[in-house]
Amino acid sequence: MTKLSVNINKLATLRNSRGGNVPDLIKATKDIEAFGAQGITIHPRPDERHIRYQDARDLKGVVSTEFNIEGNPIPKFIDLVLEVKPTQVTLVPDAEDAITSNSGWDTIKHKAFLKETIQTFKSNGIRTSIFVDPDVAMVEGAAYTGTDRIELYTESFAQHYFEKRSEAIQPFITAANKAREMDLGVNAGHDLSLDNIKYFSDRIPDLLEVSIGHALICESLYLGLENVVNMYLHRLG
Repeated sequence: MTKLSVNINKLATLRNSRGGNVPDLIKATKDIEAFGAQGITIHPRPDERHIRYQDARDLKGVVSTEFNIEGNPIPKFIDLVLEVKPTQVTLVPDAEDAITSNSGWDTIKHKAFLKETIQTFKSNGIRTSIFVDPDVAMVEGAAYTGTDRIELYTESFAQHYFEKRSEAIQPFITAANKAREMDLGVNAGHDLSLDNIKYFSDRIPDLLEVSIGHALICESLYLGLENVVNMYLHRLG
């Protein structure tokens, strides 16, 4: 079964918009796990506009499932991950001013940097994943960095799901097969939703984990957080 990791960045954005501590990320994390989610994802950015670095520290002793911290491995981020020691770190090449992640790594161009950074995390017992486009060359490049997993960047699939889903899924199937050939675990995330998650997960071989935040929180406004978490689990089952 593919694991569901819930990205709680949007809850932090809502909290930060008013100050104070509503919604309470600690309580929300405990509830989301109690509802059945198998992981919690956060993506702190340098300006801390949603998840704050202190949130990562506060959540360290709270998350009882898998804790995944995503981000661009600038020195401040690396130091945070080494301090918190989550289950998994996902390296994402987002610019400091990016609204959201918008591309995967060029794993060939940045091979030396990624290899060094990944070794640092793995030597501290942290599983590593690299955010990549569904490109065979980038998957192969990821394998040579020593990473444990890749996370497929799924925006292109989501964008074309309603008009040409069978065509849109093909690069992801090819990339996942290449990852399996190279002994890499496969995660996925970005714009996956209740509409498209089952189609995607049914067709990607050995999909280990999906990380879903924006859509899940938006859907929860209508359907309720507990209901939505369980709807995802049902589709992933």
